[in-house]
Amino acid sequence: MNQTFQDRLKIGGMLKGPRNKITDVPGVSVGHATLSKGEIQTGVTAILPHQGNLFQNKVIATSHVINGFGKTTGTIQMAELGTLETPIVLTNTLSVGTAYDSLVSYTLERNPEVGRTTGTVNPVIGECNDMYLNDIRKQAVKKEHVRKAVAAACKDFQEGSVGAGRGMICYSLKGGIGSSSRIIQLEHDKYTLGVLTLTNFGKLSDLSIDGRPIGSKLKEFIEAEEEKDRGSVMIIVATNLPVTDRQLKRICKRAVTGLSRTGTIIGNGSGEIVLGFSTAATIPHEKTSKPLTFPAIHEEDIDEAFRAIGEATEEAVLTSLFQATPVTGREGHERPTLTELLKKYPLL
Repeated sequence: MNQTFQDRLKIGGMLKGPRNKITDVPGVSVGHATLSKGEIQTGVTAILPHQGNLFQNKVIATSHVINGFGKTTGTIQMAELGTLETPIVLTNTLSVGTAYDSLVSYTLERNPEVGRTTGTVNPVIGECNDMYLNDIRKQAVKKEHVRKAVAAACKDFQEGSVGAGRGMICYSLKGGIGSSSRIIQLEHDKYTLGVLTLTNFGKLSDLSIDGRPIGSKLKEFIEAEEEKDRGSVMIIVATNLPVTDRQLKRICKRAVTGLSRTGTIIGNGSGEIVLGFSTAATIPHEKTSKPLTFPAIHEEDIDEAFRAIGEATEEAVLTSLFQATPVTGREGHERPTLTELLKKYPLL
């Protein structure tokens, strides 16, 4: 988040991780591939739960639909089996198929038994529609861009108008990639919960920052074309908290508390999808000779995770706005950034 404004905000009361990003969760990494040339303003963002072979060593995972106006893949099996076996890839709506094909090829190269002696693979792809700034009809994202994003995954990744967030609009302003994390201190140990958001939703007059109606005040100063509350947000949740997939789903449902604190009414045409995973244990692909055992917190401890995901989601959305940089795209379309507006109109 822009340091000028970060010093003036305090989102919640929980301790943040050292980077204040989803990559504060041990093992998690994020990479981007950004396409920025004329009317092509789009890209890919990849989230890796760990650095090993995800197909062979799956992580506990789940999905939750807040509003189902979206075109994800892999979430049905994720919800049914409670596992994730590929990186999560985010891109624009019309590039979901390309991203799916790329993750299939990626997995086949690393697992020669797939489709031979074992089953197939379940790639998980999320999307938002960047058609205002990006010429989405050109389907510029190719398989190699997905590979590039996966290969670029690291701990200290960029936020704002990068990767899948390049062409996104949030609260009628420039949106994109944002992230945040919170530390969960329990009696038996300390854990981290991190959130990454791909923001492409909301209208300016609804925007709230730390409880203040900044959007409606900005509307008094500027004549900005106001988007309807539609377009979608992908919320990726990572934690090393030991949880079952059922407990993880309960946590993911609470992302809506942070989302709503930024002002959205979660409009009819806006897709809000939450994808979550825990790195506390891995599940081997091959059947073992003995029953599997997994650690899990007591239900009485889960309120701390509920609070953490709300705070981290709220801040991740705001980070996507503050870190966004100007983009001029299709037919000269552009959107102001929150940072430039607040420099001109000091409302914080």
